[in-house]
Amino acid sequence: MIVLDEQLKNAGLEEQISRWYRGRVVNITSLRPSTVIKDDAIPLLLRQVPDSTFVTINITDFWRRVAPDRQFCMACFLLPDERVTEVSDLLRRLFRLSQFKSKQARRGKIIRVSQTQVQFYAAGDNNQVHLLAWPEP
Repeated sequence: MIVLDEQLKNAGLEEQISRWYRGRVVNITSLRPSTVIKDDAIPLLLRQVPDSTFVTINITDFWRRVAPDRQFCMACFLLPDERVTEVSDLLRRLFRLSQFKSKQARRGKIIRVSQTQVQFYAAGDNNQVHLLAWPEP
């Protein structure tokens, strides 16, 4: 399951991602309807949805601030609000990399994606950041 951050709710990403992703695509608000979800509560919610991948453009509140957890993955995209529609294509490219190709491979990783590089740290890896080559699309 792909879980989109609340700020991505009205960007049309659920539909864009659903065109190529076979699993469910939901907004974080559907995991706890009719409530305000603070950023610090998101890891708790994701633990209730094992093998989920949380997608956000809110780098500052998640990258290097959230401990990796073997129950979920977080993909943080370095994009301004006006370029949020690029998330679907970048996510698809990310999922083509061997390190992120399956739910099992993604589990326990916090990922930072930009146009030029992919970085991640993983559970059990002492918070070491790994840099990957970002192949052409």
